Amino acid sequence: MENVKKIDSELTVAGQVKPEQLQQAATEGYKSVLNLRSPEEEGFMHDEQQHAESAGLEYVNIPVKSDGMTDELTDKVLAQIDRLPKPALIHCASSMRAGAMAFMNVATRQGMTPEQMFEKATEAGFDCDSQPQMKQFLESYVSKHSKKV
Repeated sequence: MENVKKIDSELTVAGQVKPEQLQQAATEGYKSVLNLRSPEEEGFMHDEQQHAESAGLEYVNIPVKSDGMTDELTDKVLAQIDRLPKPALIHCASSMRAGAMAFMNVATRQGMTPEQMFEKATEAGFDCDSQPQMKQFLESYVSKHSKKV
């Protein structure tokens, strides 16, 4: 799979997947797929749900736009990440939105500061500075929602 980055033992993020990669994910033990792409996006695989489910994976699609992240939408995505059987594969077109959501999930559940989250994201190969608007949203969201440990 392209742009695959393992966040932790439960979450992996990727860019757009192909049908054979969904089968490969199932073979590797993944239990679910969360697609953050919108059906209007170029390259959106309209039959992805059928491919995922035929491979035995639970499938959810919640469209997220990089410039349209809100606390409410993020709450919805993070709740879905919590609910999905693990390990879960989260993807978008390039893995940036998927990475953002996965890291916000980990950070808020583990009581990380935004700085700790960005450090982990950088270690995983994400260039957080390449998307200043998204980085600012992540910092704000994690500051407000991170559980104090």
